[in-house]
Amino acid sequence: QVQLVESGGGLVQPGGSLRLSCAASGSIRTIYAMGWYRQAPGKQRELVATIILSSTTNYADSVKGRFTISRDNAKNTVYLQMNSLKPEDTAVYYCNAHIATRAGWSPYEYWGQGTQVTVSS
Repeated sequence: QVQLVESGGGLVQPGGSLRLSCAASGSIRTIYAMGWYRQAPGKQRELVATIILSSTTNYADSVKGRFTISRDNAKNTVYLQMNSLKPEDTAVYYCNAHIATRAGWSPYEYWGQGTQVTVSS
């Protein structure tokens, strides 16, 4: 069993910064990719950023230049540094990961429970 736990969400003023963390735990062999998605009320879940094999990163156009995704392999943790936050960034942010467990090499997709980010004055 693998669990993803997000943290770091909260209330921040426009133009402020916030760093989200997602820690993976359990019977982990290899984490191939991790990413962040977000979902605002009444809207579909959208991809924010991904990091593949600890190096290749991808960002949604709406967050390029403002958000940075990184990964600490020793801690099985992915981070999302969010700068210059805007009200439209308000959403529940979900961690996603493709992980192979110790039971085998087949990767599975896992989701965290989500953490609320609110950008408001």
